Amino acid sequence: MSARMTRLNHTHNPAARSWLASANQTGTDFPIQNLPYAVFRRKDSSEAYRAGVAIGDQVLDLPALARSGLLTGLAQAAALAGAQPRLNELMQLGSAAWQALRHGLFELLISTASPTTQATVRASLIAQAQVEFGLPAHIGDYTDFYTSIYHATNVGKLFRPDQPLLPNYRWVPIGYHGRASSIGISGQAFHRPCGQILPAGATEPVFAASSRLDWELELGAFIGTGNALGTPVALDEAEDHIFGLCLLNDWSARDIQAWEYQPLGPFLAKNFATTLSPWVVSMEALAPYRLPLQRPEGDTQQDLAYLNSSSNRQAGALDVQLQIGLRTAGMQAAGDEVFWVCHTSYKHAYWTLAQMVAHHTVNGCNLQAGDLLGTGTLSGPTPGEAGALLELTQGGKSPVVLPNGEQRTFLQDGDEVVLRGWCDKPGTVRIGLGVCQGRVLAAAKHAQ
Repeated sequence: MSARMTRLNHTHNPAARSWLASANQTGTDFPIQNLPYAVFRRKDSSEAYRAGVAIGDQVLDLPALARSGLLTGLAQAAALAGAQPRLNELMQLGSAAWQALRHGLFELLISTASPTTQATVRASLIAQAQVEFGLPAHIGDYTDFYTSIYHATNVGKLFRPDQPLLPNYRWVPIGYHGRASSIGISGQAFHRPCGQILPAGATEPVFAASSRLDWELELGAFIGTGNALGTPVALDEAEDHIFGLCLLNDWSARDIQAWEYQPLGPFLAKNFATTLSPWVVSMEALAPYRLPLQRPEGDTQQDLAYLNSSSNRQAGALDVQLQIGLRTAGMQAAGDEVFWVCHTSYKHAYWTLAQMVAHHTVNGCNLQAGDLLGTGTLSGPTPGEAGALLELTQGGKSPVVLPNGEQRTFLQDGDEVVLRGWCDKPGTVRIGLGVCQGRVLAAAKHAQ
């Protein structure tokens, strides 16, 4: 593990407070201990997108701050990189620059900053309610992994009752190449996908709109510095290449998937939409929430050498709390709140972030700044921790019952799905990843 990104320092001090009151409110996602990045502009404006940092209910405009002269050295260079419409330039500066900027911002926002400093920084703040967000990076490539053994087992029981978990699962961090062009930011609305579906009992497929549309509760990891083609990334160096984490919803058409996934895996069932939260939380901010890698009880699998190290075993996991909620069209019309149907944690993942990067590059594959890695659906060991409707409803056999009496086996048109993520434990200040929201539209008319 990278010592720079995992070691606790003064930016994690739970007693630290900001001079900005909203950053000190109980339950905020964005205290001074967090400082995540996004790309933003003022709503309904023609402004260029640029990098911002969340603090309380505000966005700190990084290019504006860079012009103030308050930052120096690597921190100033990193802030200047934020003048671009995507974070790629900042991402590729590397972990030393990311840390310098985080620490520089911390000193400017802490309650002991001078009145002059506070006034200068305040001039670069914009209320989050007044901005709109873009994709954090130009995403050249997107790889989605399958890191939850509980999800893999639950889904395997539905598709292959005689062999739920395939023999390679405990050896290989399995992944597939996703579609970067259809990735959207929170608030994304997309049409119900159409494709080939094999009806129950039929011998020939039909072309139709998916009737088994699902969500997938995931985290996304953005690559910062890449690696040269032909040069694998060692396990204990892998997290130096990760810029940060966001929430990710990998929408899935289960009926299309069931017909097409053999022999090459997901295609049209997955490439129609993927939704990200706007905020990217740094690996350094997540340092207090590390845990030993925990495999299921009785699992004695020994990872191959390139996927195995003492530091990964001791601190490779992260306790990121995750929720997924549903708000149907009827609930929206009635003004009802989101109904939370799942609560789990990333700590249950079978494979760590470092193992994902190490395996992705072990054959010489070159990752680049802005590449996105998905964790795959993050389910826990109990039924209420299932991160997909396919699992929660046992393949559609046991509907989710909502407070207004509506039921769902799979998503219907107009449904809104919301993901939340945060970290919290005794002796720390809660930090959050914000929200990731998306809405299902009816299938495009020409495709019905």
